[in-house]
Amino acid sequence: MKVAAYQAPLLPSGSVAAIGLIRERVAWCEAEGVEILCCPEAILGGLADYAPRPAEIAIDVEGGQLNAVLSPLASDRVTTIVGFTEISASGQLYNAAAVFHRGAVTGLYRKLHPAIRKSVYEAGDQLPVFTIGGLTFGIVICNDSTYPEPARILASRGAAALFIPTNNGLPLEKADVVADARRVDAARAMENRVSIIRADVAGRAGGLVSYGSSAITDAGGTLLQSARRLTEDLLVADIGAARRG
Repeated sequence: MKVAAYQAPLLPSGSVAAIGLIRERVAWCEAEGVEILCCPEAILGGLADYAPRPAEIAIDVEGGQLNAVLSPLASDRVTTIVGFTEISASGQLYNAAAVFHRGAVTGLYRKLHPAIRKSVYEAGDQLPVFTIGGLTFGIVICNDSTYPEPARILASRGAAALFIPTNNGLPLEKADVVADARRVDAARAMENRVSIIRADVAGRAGGLVSYGSSAITDAGGTLLQSARRLTEDLLVADIGAARRG
């Protein structure tokens, strides 16, 4: 199966530009036979931890708001994984990623390990697997990938690939984490015999920097594609749909 990781620009908090950017990538993927496109963590609106009013960038799933926001990305050929801030019926915020398939949200993952010590996000507690076009996969968001257990559980449930929406927008002195991400991706791949597709942001905005750690790694830990530093990019690779070994 052909998959893609979109390294999107690091946008200002609250920006609505992401949908248009992703729509362009979906159109390209349709033309090139890409079946699953992974976008970064919190690509819609940015991370709530950095927002002046976090609830204002949050999106409701149960009431249908997310389906409406994502409707421009509808495609019969390309499934898109999109990171956003979810607000629950009780007002809790979650760092989430949606699986948007044929015009509807068909799956949702909530980040298990919010990375900031006093994050506004609640922790998720589910590790679902999804199947699209014969590929069974899991999602772990950014910091979740540094913990071996989520990947192990997802692989035990049949995942042949892990998609990792990431947002490494950080203060300059902490921003160069690309090598760390590469080591984590190789470790999770080799431990579980799964392909790893990581999609990060890149650039500078709001006093933060992300060098861009987007990459695609095969189930043996070999780096297949890696993104250019500090700039928007799109990585594409063919991965196996079945777990090996």
